[in-house]
Amino acid sequence: MVRYYFRFTGRVQGVGFRFFVSMNAEKCKLTGWVRNLPDGSVEAEAQGVPIAVERFLEMIQNDAHRFIRIDHVEKEKRPLMEKESNFRVVY
Repeated sequence: MVRYYFRFTGRVQGVGFRFFVSMNAEKCKLTGWVRNLPDGSVEAEAQGVPIAVERFLEMIQNDAHRFIRIDHVEKEKRPLMEKESNFRVVY
């Protein structure tokens, strides 16, 4: 198991990006969260088996609809959250 923090910049607010991230995390059987930041970016943490986390990131970057535009992704390894059981959108 691994856990990563992501910060996405570009056109990622007001276009359904959090829902898109959450939907793909669930498809990949990941736990974690996603939320908007005041500066217009979106941050997320995703936890699961390494190949599922990589697939999740690929899906987000390659399968986004035409209104989403990701200009940059920051990625940083984080400690595991042992009791986490789902992926959620944080408001």
